[in-house]
Amino acid sequence: MRILLVEPDYYARYPPLGLLKIATHHRLAGDDVYLVRGRTQEDLPEPDRIYVTSLFTYAWRSVRDAVAYYRGLFPGSKILLGGIYASLLPSHARLLGADEVHVGLKPELEDLVPSWDLIPEWDGSILFASRGCIRKCGFCSVPKLEGPPTDLRQQIKNLIYPRHKRVILWDNNILGNANWEPIFDELAGLDYEVDFNQGLDARRVTREVARKLKKLRLHSIRMAYDYPGVGPFVERAIKLLDEEGISRRKIVVYTLYNYVDTPQNFRDRVAELLSWGVTSYPMRFEPLTSLTKNAWVSPNWTEEELQMVAAARRVMGYAGAFPPYDALVRKVTNARTFREAFELAKPKTFEHKNTRRRNPRYAGPLDWYSYVSKMHAS
Repeated sequence: MRILLVEPDYYARYPPLGLLKIATHHRLAGDDVYLVRGRTQEDLPEPDRIYVTSLFTYAWRSVRDAVAYYRGLFPGSKILLGGIYASLLPSHARLLGADEVHVGLKPELEDLVPSWDLIPEWDGSILFASRGCIRKCGFCSVPKLEGPPTDLRQQIKNLIYPRHKRVILWDNNILGNANWEPIFDELAGLDYEVDFNQGLDARRVTREVARKLKKLRLHSIRMAYDYPGVGPFVERAIKLLDEEGISRRKIVVYTLYNYVDTPQNFRDRVAELLSWGVTSYPMRFEPLTSLTKNAWVSPNWTEEELQMVAAARRVMGYAGAFPPYDALVRKVTNARTFREAFELAKPKTFEHKNTRRRNPRYAGPLDWYSYVSKMHAS
């Protein structure tokens, strides 16, 4: 058969792992496989089967456009739609015109090495040492898509592509599983940079975990501070990592907001993280079945307050995060309220000494810019 794999034209930081595993599955059966992104203009042979993947629910329009485009291009081909959006909103996905909508994982693909040669520019092996999670966080899709922990692997070397330089683990909570230790030991013996991409559960970080992490080549360590009650565990985890020689500057903590929290609570958590010397990365809550990005406003928040966080991330932060730069630490921790912490200073204006008229040529920048550049330089 001829197989066409389609990744819709939405923003995606990582390659379509599911499609690449499907490619391996069909290649093992002797099929010809083609991978495209968006509505390609390549001269493709008519496929027998077309697989279209999906990502977040609010990116569904790109999925719809891809299905419609390839339906028009190859009316006789069977189109199968799967992925996160299709699994979370199958009834909605069935309206897009695919012949079949697949919900959930495909177990027969789990042990296959993705066909990384289809994207030779990519340099990291993405894999799972486990599926599922011990937690049941209401804001997360994992309990619905994967459920409790399953498929615990004792080794992962066989899933690493030899030409890659990085190993990217997409486990939802590797420290919550009994196999974390053999996986860490195996990674320590391999010459790859390691990225626990979905983050590490701060509540499960012990001194032994910190010692084993120190043996790995880590660009950064991600954790999360989603609720006030998690704060003591996050602080303890940071302290343990620091004591084992892992720089606090390497620690990034996802900070959920617009969920059940309040703006003031968000400020408090950001202030704590900055005072602990780590980076806070704000994560705006989006309902699992949202069809429009950033449309949801929690009852505890206002649109104005959400826009203040967005503006602060652009102006005060760096790459959308709040690093523990001295000036930023002072501003947030010294502020008594959310508004004091995240409200930007108004632009200065200057008047010509003779005409007393505002001269746009000399319109001053936001006060914050005068020292944010110094923070970035440090």
